[in-house]
Amino acid sequence: MEQLTLTTPALLFSAISLIMLAYTNRFLAYASVIRSLHDKYIQQKDSIIIAQIENIKRRLYLTRSMQIFGITSLLLCVLTMFLIYIKQHTIAVWIFGVALILLIFSLVLLIIEIQISVKALEHHISDIENS
Repeated sequence: MEQLTLTTPALLFSAISLIMLAYTNRFLAYASVIRSLHDKYIQQKDSIIIAQIENIKRRLYLTRSMQIFGITSLLLCVLTMFLIYIKQHTIAVWIFGVALILLIFSLVLLIIEIQISVKALEHHISDIENS
């Protein structure tokens, strides 16, 4: 088995940082859409708007979970580096493994969220095609 070095978990820093930036952009976009839907709902209490709000709420919670898993993965990468530094290699390997698993969970949630987003957009497309 190859030795885990400080550079191995450090390699994930840039990847996780870019992922977190993308997640934050999604979060900000959802906040904007929610504010817009809120204003529309105040003017006209429509069941379609309620359905859209439920959809975006589900996506918002998925994005929050994606962020939590991504941040925790990054923290565990930092902890791995510290454990390597203090020569606790066995624990470091296990912690790094958990960090990778959390990153996988984050990415799986991203796939689920993308599927939900596509379905929501397909509804809009079908409305346009049917009119």
